[in-house]
Amino acid sequence: MADTRDDTAETAPTTPTLEEQREERYRRRKAAQRSAKRTLARLGVHQSLRDRLALLEAADEVYDLDRPVDLYGGGVVEDLERKVAGLLGTEAAAFFPTGTMAQQVALRCWAGRTGNPAVALHGLSHPELHERHAFSEVSGLRPVRLTSEARLPTAAEVRDLDEPFGALMLELPLRDAGYLLPSWEELTEVVAAARERDAVVHFDGARLWETTVHFGRPLDEIAALADSVYVSFYKSLDGFAGAALAGPATLITEARAWRHRYGGQLFQQFPTVLSALIGLERELPRLPEYVRHARVVAAALREGFAGAGLPWARVAPEEPTTHDFQVWLPYDVDVVHEAAVRAAEATGVMLFAGPWDPKGPGIAFTEVHVRAAGLEWTADDVKEAVAQFAARLGDVVAEAGER
Repeated sequence: MADTRDDTAETAPTTPTLEEQREERYRRRKAAQRSAKRTLARLGVHQSLRDRLALLEAADEVYDLDRPVDLYGGGVVEDLERKVAGLLGTEAAAFFPTGTMAQQVALRCWAGRTGNPAVALHGLSHPELHERHAFSEVSGLRPVRLTSEARLPTAAEVRDLDEPFGALMLELPLRDAGYLLPSWEELTEVVAAARERDAVVHFDGARLWETTVHFGRPLDEIAALADSVYVSFYKSLDGFAGAALAGPATLITEARAWRHRYGGQLFQQFPTVLSALIGLERELPRLPEYVRHARVVAAALREGFAGAGLPWARVAPEEPTTHDFQVWLPYDVDVVHEAAVRAAEATGVMLFAGPWDPKGPGIAFTEVHVRAAGLEWTADDVKEAVAQFAARLGDVVAEAGER
Protein backbone atom coordinates (compact mmCIF):
# COMPACT_ATOMS: atom_id res chain seq x y z
CA MET A 1 0.00 0.00 0.00
CA ALA A 2 1.41 3.42 -0.96
CA ASP A 3 2.45 5.87 1.77
CA THR A 4 0.19 8.90 1.28
CA ARG A 5 1.40 10.87 4.33
CA ASP A 6 2.22 14.55 3.79
CA ASP A 7 5.86 15.14 4.81
CA THR A 8 5.81 18.92 4.42
CA ALA A 9 5.24 19.47 8.12
CA GLU A 10 8.39 17.51 8.88
CA THR A 11 10.59 19.21 6.29
CA ALA A 12 9.37 22.83 6.46
CA PRO A 13 11.96 25.11 8.04
CA THR A 14 11.15 26.40 11.49
CA THR A 15 11.25 30.10 12.32
CA PRO A 16 14.08 30.85 14.79
CA THR A 17 12.97 32.05 18.18
CA LEU A 18 13.79 35.58 19.27
CA GLU A 19 16.49 34.22 21.57
CA GLU A 20 18.02 32.20 18.73
CA GLN A 21 18.00 35.28 16.50
CA ARG A 22 19.76 37.29 19.18
CA GLU A 23 22.40 34.60 19.70
CA GLU A 24 23.06 34.48 15.96
CA ARG A 25 23.29 38.26 15.79
CA TYR A 26 25.78 38.21 18.68
CA ARG A 27 27.98 35.79 16.72
CA ARG A 28 27.70 37.99 13.63
CA ARG A 29 28.62 41.10 15.62
CA LYS A 30 31.70 39.40 17.05
CA ALA A 31 32.75 38.23 13.57
CA ALA A 32 32.25 41.75 12.21
CA GLN A 33 34.34 43.22 15.03
CA ARG A 34 37.24 40.89 14.23
CA SER A 35 37.12 41.46 10.48
CA ALA A 36 36.35 45.20 10.43
CA LYS A 37 38.72 47.27 8.34
CA ARG A 38 37.87 50.35 10.37
CA THR A 39 36.51 50.78 13.87
CA LEU A 40 36.65 53.49 16.52
CA ALA A 41 38.39 51.20 19.03
CA ARG A 42 40.04 47.79 18.93
CA LEU A 43 39.43 46.79 22.51
CA GLY A 44 41.16 43.77 23.97
CA VAL A 45 37.82 42.11 24.68
CA HIS A 46 37.16 42.02 20.91
CA GLN A 47 40.46 40.31 20.07
CA SER A 48 41.55 36.69 19.84
CA LEU A 49 43.71 34.96 22.44
CA ARG A 50 46.63 35.13 20.01
CA ASP A 51 46.22 38.88 19.62
CA ARG A 52 46.05 39.41 23.36
CA LEU A 53 49.13 37.30 24.04
CA ALA A 54 51.00 39.35 21.44
CA LEU A 55 50.71 42.32 23.80
CA LEU A 56 53.38 40.75 26.02
CA GLU A 57 55.89 40.89 23.18
CA ALA A 58 56.51 44.46 24.35
CA ALA A 59 57.12 43.41 27.96
CA ASP A 60 60.90 43.71 27.70
CA GLU A 61 60.43 47.38 26.75
CA VAL A 62 58.89 48.18 30.13
CA TYR A 63 60.52 45.72 32.51
CA ASP A 64 63.70 43.71 33.03
CA LEU A 65 62.55 40.19 32.18
CA ASP A 66 65.72 38.67 33.62
CA ARG A 67 64.54 39.51 37.12
CA PRO A 68 62.97 36.71 39.20
CA VAL A 69 59.26 36.03 38.78
CA ASP A 70 56.83 37.41 41.33
CA LEU A 71 55.67 35.31 44.25
CA TYR A 72 52.59 36.22 46.31
CA GLY A 73 52.75 39.90 45.42
CA GLY A 74 56.50 40.46 45.32
CA GLY A 75 58.85 41.43 42.52
CA VAL A 76 57.20 42.98 39.50
CA VAL A 77 53.94 43.41 41.46
CA GLU A 78 55.65 45.62 44.04
CA ASP A 79 57.32 47.60 41.26
CA LEU A 80 53.95 48.29 39.63
CA GLU A 81 52.54 49.35 43.01
CA ARG A 82 55.36 51.86 43.50
CA LYS A 83 54.82 53.22 39.99
CA VAL A 84 51.10 53.74 40.58
CA ALA A 85 51.69 55.43 43.93
CA GLY A 86 54.11 57.76 42.18
CA LEU A 87 51.66 58.61 39.40
CA LEU A 88 48.82 59.31 41.86
CA GLY A 89 51.00 61.06 44.43
CA THR A 90 50.04 58.74 47.31
CA GLU A 91 52.19 57.16 49.98
CA ALA A 92 51.53 53.63 48.80
CA ALA A 93 49.45 51.41 46.51
CA ALA A 94 48.41 47.75 46.48
CA PHE A 95 47.67 45.62 43.43
CA PHE A 96 44.35 43.73 43.39
CA PRO A 97 43.05 41.17 40.92
CA THR A 98 39.73 43.04 40.64
CA GLY A 99 38.31 46.45 41.38
CA THR A 100 35.35 44.84 43.14
CA MET A 101 37.73 43.42 45.72
CA ALA A 102 39.83 46.59 45.96
CA GLN A 103 36.87 48.82 46.77
CA GLN A 104 35.30 46.46 49.27
CA VAL A 105 38.61 46.28 51.09
CA ALA A 106 39.15 50.04 51.00
CA LEU A 107 35.71 50.88 52.36
CA ARG A 108 35.67 48.22 55.06
CA CYS A 109 39.06 49.50 56.22
CA TRP A 110 37.68 53.04 56.37
CA ALA A 111 34.58 51.78 58.19
CA GLY A 112 36.82 50.29 60.85
CA ARG A 113 38.53 53.63 61.31
CA THR A 114 35.41 55.82 61.29
CA GLY A 115 33.20 53.37 63.18
CA ASN A 116 30.44 53.90 60.61
CA PRO A 117 29.76 51.28 57.87
CA ALA A 118 27.44 53.58 55.88
CA VAL A 119 28.82 54.54 52.44
CA ALA A 120 27.18 57.49 50.68
CA LEU A 121 27.19 56.93 46.93
CA HIS A 122 25.31 57.45 43.69
CA GLY A 123 22.51 55.03 42.86
CA LEU A 124 24.09 54.43 39.42
CA SER A 125 27.53 53.66 40.81
CA HIS A 126 29.16 50.40 39.77
CA PRO A 127 28.87 48.57 43.13
CA GLU A 128 25.15 49.34 43.25
CA LEU A 129 24.37 48.13 39.71
CA HIS A 130 26.95 45.52 38.77
CA GLU A 131 28.38 43.79 41.84
CA ARG A 132 25.43 41.83 43.29
CA HIS A 133 25.22 43.95 46.45
CA ALA A 134 28.76 42.95 47.41
CA PHE A 135 29.18 45.86 49.83
CA SER A 136 26.34 44.67 52.06
CA GLU A 137 26.41 40.94 51.35
CA VAL A 138 30.17 40.42 51.77
CA SER A 139 31.77 43.37 53.51
CA GLY A 140 29.24 44.49 56.10
CA LEU A 141 28.86 47.92 54.52
CA ARG A 142 25.59 49.83 54.14
CA PRO A 143 25.20 51.78 50.91
CA VAL A 144 23.18 55.00 51.22
CA ARG A 145 22.09 56.62 47.96
CA LEU A 146 22.59 60.34 47.49
CA THR A 147 20.63 60.34 44.21
CA SER A 148 19.81 57.95 41.38
CA GLU A 149 19.37 60.59 38.69
CA ALA A 150 21.63 60.60 35.63
CA ARG A 151 23.84 63.37 36.98
CA LEU A 152 26.54 63.77 39.60
CA PRO A 153 25.60 64.24 43.28
CA THR A 154 25.72 67.80 44.56
CA ALA A 155 27.40 69.29 47.60
CA ALA A 156 23.94 70.15 48.98
CA GLU A 157 22.89 66.50 48.75
CA VAL A 158 26.00 65.46 50.66
CA ARG A 159 25.43 68.10 53.35
CA ASP A 160 21.71 67.37 53.66
CA LEU A 161 21.78 63.58 53.69
CA ASP A 162 19.50 62.70 56.57
CA GLU A 163 21.78 60.18 58.26
CA PRO A 164 25.48 60.01 59.15
CA PHE A 165 27.90 58.15 56.90
CA GLY A 166 31.51 57.15 57.32
CA ALA A 167 32.64 57.44 53.71
CA LEU A 168 31.63 59.18 50.51
CA MET A 169 32.36 57.19 47.36
CA LEU A 170 32.48 59.10 44.07
CA GLU A 171 32.71 57.28 40.74
CA LEU A 172 34.82 59.39 38.37
CA PRO A 173 33.63 59.29 35.66
CA LEU A 174 30.11 57.98 36.40
CA ARG A 175 29.81 55.39 33.66
CA ASP A 176 26.12 54.51 33.75
CA ALA A 177 25.13 58.16 33.50
CA GLY A 178 27.18 58.55 30.30
CA TYR A 179 30.74 58.70 31.65
CA LEU A 180 29.94 61.99 33.37
CA LEU A 181 32.39 64.14 35.28
CA PRO A 182 31.63 67.18 37.43
CA SER A 183 33.46 70.44 36.97
CA TRP A 184 36.55 70.88 39.14
CA GLU A 185 34.68 73.40 41.27
CA GLU A 186 31.75 71.02 41.75
CA LEU A 187 34.08 68.18 42.69
CA THR A 188 35.96 70.22 45.29
CA GLU A 189 32.66 71.42 46.77
CA VAL A 190 31.32 67.87 47.09
CA VAL A 191 34.56 66.73 48.74
CA ALA A 192 34.44 69.70 51.14
CA ALA A 193 30.84 68.85 52.03
CA ALA A 194 31.89 65.30 52.95
CA ARG A 195 34.67 66.66 55.15
CA GLU A 196 32.11 68.83 56.91
CA ARG A 197 30.27 65.61 57.74
CA ASP A 198 33.51 64.11 59.15
CA ALA A 199 33.49 61.51 56.38
CA VAL A 200 36.40 60.16 54.39
CA VAL A 201 36.36 60.38 50.59
CA HIS A 202 37.07 57.46 48.29
CA PHE A 203 37.31 57.80 44.51
CA ASP A 204 36.02 54.94 42.40
CA GLY A 205 38.54 55.96 39.76
CA ALA A 206 38.48 52.94 37.49
CA ARG A 207 38.82 55.40 34.61
CA LEU A 208 40.47 58.23 36.56
CA TRP A 209 43.41 58.05 34.14
CA GLU A 210 41.35 59.78 31.43
CA THR A 211 39.98 62.69 33.52
CA THR A 212 42.93 65.07 33.22
CA VAL A 213 41.68 66.81 30.06
CA HIS A 214 38.29 67.64 31.56
CA PHE A 215 39.66 68.75 34.91
CA GLY A 216 42.70 70.49 33.41
CA ARG A 217 44.88 69.10 36.19
CA PRO A 218 47.44 66.31 36.58
CA LEU A 219 46.55 62.95 38.07
CA ASP A 220 48.25 63.54 41.40
CA GLU A 221 46.32 66.78 41.98
CA ILE A 222 43.03 65.04 41.19
CA ALA A 223 43.83 62.06 43.42
CA ALA A 224 44.91 64.37 46.26
CA LEU A 225 41.29 65.38 46.83
CA ALA A 226 40.46 61.90 48.10
CA ASP A 227 41.63 59.82 51.05
CA SER A 228 41.91 56.74 48.82
CA VAL A 229 41.64 55.99 45.11
CA TYR A 230 40.99 52.85 43.09
CA VAL A 231 42.18 52.64 39.48
CA SER A 232 41.76 49.93 36.86
CA PHE A 233 44.38 48.60 34.47
CA TYR A 234 42.07 47.29 31.75
CA LYS A 235 39.26 49.81 31.33
CA SER A 236 41.39 52.64 29.92
CA LEU A 237 44.84 51.05 29.66
CA ASP A 238 43.79 47.83 27.88
CA GLY A 239 45.63 45.53 30.28
CA PHE A 240 44.51 41.96 30.86
CA ALA A 241 42.85 42.71 34.20
CA GLY A 242 43.73 44.05 37.63
CA ALA A 243 43.38 47.15 39.75
CA ALA A 244 45.21 49.17 42.36
CA LEU A 245 44.17 50.81 45.60
CA ALA A 246 46.21 53.88 46.49
CA GLY A 247 46.29 55.95 49.66
CA PRO A 248 48.06 56.40 53.01
CA ALA A 249 50.66 53.77 53.88
CA THR A 250 48.75 52.66 56.99
CA LEU A 251 45.59 52.06 54.96
CA ILE A 252 47.45 50.12 52.27
CA THR A 253 49.16 47.94 54.88
CA GLU A 254 45.80 46.95 56.29
CA ALA A 255 44.39 46.54 52.78
CA ARG A 256 47.09 43.98 52.00
CA ALA A 257 45.97 41.90 54.96
CA TRP A 258 42.36 42.02 53.77
CA ARG A 259 43.47 41.26 50.22
CA HIS A 260 44.91 37.99 51.56
CA ARG A 261 41.70 37.21 53.45
CA TYR A 262 39.60 37.87 50.34
CA GLY A 263 41.71 35.47 48.27
CA GLY A 264 43.48 38.17 46.30
CA GLN A 265 47.07 37.30 47.17
CA LEU A 266 47.69 35.17 44.09
CA PHE A 267 50.70 32.92 43.62
CA GLN A 268 51.92 34.66 40.45
CA GLN A 269 50.49 37.60 38.53
CA PHE A 270 53.26 38.64 36.17
CA PRO A 271 51.29 38.39 32.88
CA THR A 272 48.57 40.71 34.18
CA VAL A 273 51.06 43.05 35.84
CA LEU A 274 53.24 43.26 32.73
CA SER A 275 50.18 44.12 30.65
CA ALA A 276 49.42 46.90 33.16
CA LEU A 277 52.94 48.27 32.84
CA ILE A 278 52.62 48.20 29.05
CA GLY A 279 49.33 50.07 29.32
CA LEU A 280 50.88 52.74 31.52
CA GLU A 281 53.73 53.12 29.03
CA ARG A 282 51.70 53.03 25.80
CA GLU A 283 48.14 54.09 26.52
CA LEU A 284 48.34 56.50 29.45
CA PRO A 285 50.19 59.22 27.46
CA ARG A 286 47.65 58.92 24.62
CA LEU A 287 44.47 59.20 26.68
CA PRO A 288 44.23 63.01 26.36
CA GLU A 289 44.40 62.63 22.58
CA TYR A 290 41.60 60.06 22.66
CA VAL A 291 39.43 62.34 24.82
CA ARG A 292 39.86 65.30 22.47
CA HIS A 293 39.09 63.19 19.41
CA ALA A 294 36.02 61.69 21.09
CA ARG A 295 34.56 65.19 21.05
CA VAL A 296 35.12 65.36 17.28
CA VAL A 297 33.44 61.98 16.86
CA ALA A 298 30.48 62.93 19.06
CA ALA A 299 29.87 66.17 17.14
CA ALA A 300 30.05 64.32 13.81
CA LEU A 301 27.60 61.71 15.06
CA ARG A 302 25.08 64.41 15.94
CA GLU A 303 25.48 66.02 12.53
CA GLY A 304 25.29 62.64 10.83
CA PHE A 305 22.06 61.70 12.59
CA ALA A 306 20.51 65.05 11.66
CA GLY A 307 21.64 64.69 8.06
CA ALA A 308 20.21 61.16 7.86
CA GLY A 309 16.82 62.47 8.94
CA LEU A 310 16.49 60.31 12.02
CA PRO A 311 13.52 61.54 14.07
CA TRP A 312 15.37 61.76 17.33
CA ALA A 313 18.87 60.82 18.38
CA ARG A 314 20.99 61.76 21.33
CA VAL A 315 24.70 61.74 22.06
CA ALA A 316 25.22 61.85 25.82
CA PRO A 317 26.88 63.89 27.04
CA GLU A 318 26.82 66.30 24.09
CA GLU A 319 30.50 67.03 24.65
CA PRO A 320 32.12 63.91 26.12
CA THR A 321 34.10 64.40 29.30
CA THR A 322 36.18 61.27 28.56
CA HIS A 323 36.83 59.17 25.45
CA ASP A 324 33.67 57.13 26.08
CA PHE A 325 30.06 58.26 25.73
CA GLN A 326 26.54 57.02 24.96
CA VAL A 327 24.32 57.10 21.87
CA TRP A 328 20.52 56.86 22.30
CA LEU A 329 18.07 56.10 19.47
CA PRO A 330 14.24 55.80 19.47
CA TYR A 331 14.06 52.25 18.18
CA ASP A 332 13.68 48.77 19.56
CA VAL A 333 16.97 47.21 20.63
CA ASP A 334 16.74 44.34 18.13
CA VAL A 335 16.16 46.77 15.27
CA VAL A 336 19.18 49.00 15.88
CA HIS A 337 21.39 46.05 16.76
CA GLU A 338 20.54 44.34 13.47
CA ALA A 339 21.12 47.56 11.53
CA ALA A 340 24.53 48.08 13.15
CA VAL A 341 25.64 44.53 12.34
CA ARG A 342 24.39 44.73 8.76
CA ALA A 343 26.21 48.00 8.15
CA ALA A 344 29.47 46.51 9.47
CA GLU A 345 29.06 43.35 7.38
CA ALA A 346 28.32 45.32 4.20
CA THR A 347 30.95 48.04 4.51
CA GLY A 348 33.70 46.62 6.72
CA VAL A 349 33.30 49.74 8.90
CA MET A 350 32.23 49.09 12.50
CA LEU A 351 30.67 52.28 13.79
CA PHE A 352 28.81 50.76 16.75
CA ALA A 353 30.90 47.84 17.99
CA GLY A 354 29.19 47.28 21.32
CA PRO A 355 25.82 45.83 22.28
CA TRP A 356 22.60 47.84 22.37
CA ASP A 357 20.54 47.83 25.54
CA PRO A 358 17.00 49.04 26.31
CA LYS A 359 16.38 52.31 28.12
CA GLY A 360 12.60 52.14 28.05
CA PRO A 361 9.93 51.13 25.53
CA GLY A 362 11.24 51.74 22.02
CA ILE A 363 14.49 53.34 23.20
CA ALA A 364 17.93 51.79 22.80
CA PHE A 365 21.40 52.94 23.76
CA THR A 366 24.96 51.85 23.20
CA GLU A 367 28.39 52.98 24.36
CA VAL A 368 30.91 54.45 21.94
CA HIS A 369 34.61 54.09 22.71
CA VAL A 370 37.32 56.08 20.96
CA ARG A 371 40.87 54.72 21.09
CA ALA A 372 43.91 54.70 18.80
CA ALA A 373 41.99 53.21 15.87
CA GLY A 374 39.47 56.03 16.09
CA LEU A 375 42.12 58.70 15.57
CA GLU A 376 42.17 57.73 11.88
CA TRP A 377 38.54 58.83 11.47
CA THR A 378 37.74 62.33 10.26
CA ALA A 379 34.41 63.96 10.97
CA ASP A 380 33.36 63.18 7.39
CA ASP A 381 34.25 59.51 7.91
CA VAL A 382 31.95 59.40 10.92
CA LYS A 383 29.08 61.06 9.03
CA GLU A 384 29.48 58.63 6.12
CA ALA A 385 29.35 55.69 8.55
CA VAL A 386 26.20 57.15 10.11
CA ALA A 387 24.60 57.40 6.66
CA GLN A 388 25.42 53.73 5.96
CA PHE A 389 23.99 52.73 9.33
CA ALA A 390 20.85 54.82 8.80
CA ALA A 391 20.22 53.16 5.43
CA ARG A 392 20.30 49.71 7.03
CA LEU A 393 18.17 50.98 9.88
CA GLY A 394 15.50 51.99 7.38
CA ASP A 395 15.63 48.55 5.78
CA VAL A 396 15.23 46.76 9.10
CA VAL A 397 12.36 49.01 10.17
CA ALA A 398 10.59 48.36 6.85
CA GLU A 399 11.06 44.61 7.20
CA ALA A 400 9.67 44.70 10.72
CA GLY A 401 6.62 46.59 9.47
CA GLU A 402 5.93 43.97 6.80
CA ARG A 403 5.82 41.15 9.31
